[in-house]
Amino acid sequence: MRSSLFLCYNYYGDAMYKTANDYYKEKYGCKVYKLAVDGGFTCPNRDGSLSSEGCIFCSALGSGEFAERGNNITEQLERAKARVASKIKNGKYIAYFQSFTNTYAPTERLKSLFSEAIALDYIVGVNIATRPDCLPKETVQLLSQLNQIKPITVELGLQTANDAVGQYINRGYRSETYVDAVSRLKAAGLEVITHIIIGLPADDPVSTTRYAVRSGTDGIKFHLLHILKNTRLEKEFAAGRVRALTLEEYAELLKQCLSVLPKEIVVHRITGDGAKRDLIAPMWSADKKKTLNDLNRYLNAL
Repeated sequence: MRSSLFLCYNYYGDAMYKTANDYYKEKYGCKVYKLAVDGGFTCPNRDGSLSSEGCIFCSALGSGEFAERGNNITEQLERAKARVASKIKNGKYIAYFQSFTNTYAPTERLKSLFSEAIALDYIVGVNIATRPDCLPKETVQLLSQLNQIKPITVELGLQTANDAVGQYINRGYRSETYVDAVSRLKAAGLEVITHIIIGLPADDPVSTTRYAVRSGTDGIKFHLLHILKNTRLEKEFAAGRVRALTLEEYAELLKQCLSVLPKEIVVHRITGDGAKRDLIAPMWSADKKKTLNDLNRYLNAL
């Protein structure tokens, strides 16, 4: 099993964008590592509230393949921290609630889970992955209150600003819902990271990047569209309605997206990967280290 540690390395040295590594060094004075945990949530796009099928690309684990598991958040974080202890001489940690929709629960439960993570002395902040349509007023108020204790960052899965593409991937909400969520989170003093997928059919990720910037996002995570086993996307791929990008195609689109970012926007990820055992395509993405090195060479050669 892969470590649940997310390293915020600056893969590109003097890059054309602000890296998470640089941002966290400025904020905390050292490297910051993310420990991914599973809060035991589901999703309105899975439980029948909106749909029972989920987004077409989402895995059975709600895109949390590399998160720890268990009922106790403290134990999950301790396991994640122990797993990488030999690799870390010094640094700080962020608790990353990654799997499924991590605000899709009553505020009492959310307060208990997030407060448990915040209480640990080695945790300097909490990142919460969620959907923009799962942020009612009382939840935003809770996150704002917790943000007074330790920094809370909300990660929103926009994926695309094209509502026709959003409907195709069964996202379950219109893009204006994302804009409203960012506005309310920012007004509450919370930092926002936006997830964008590069490679969706008939989509323009550069336009989505511009959309996220105009909406007020603080950071972006770029993801490669990869096809995993036992997803609806696998069927679309088999039917020829979706194709996997080549490395060169992805690198070029990534470069275009990065070129429209203001300097203050933090890039927290430039590619994403699923579990190798479930990967169908593109197979070049299976070796993450090589992929990052290849992207590095491509961008530096421009």
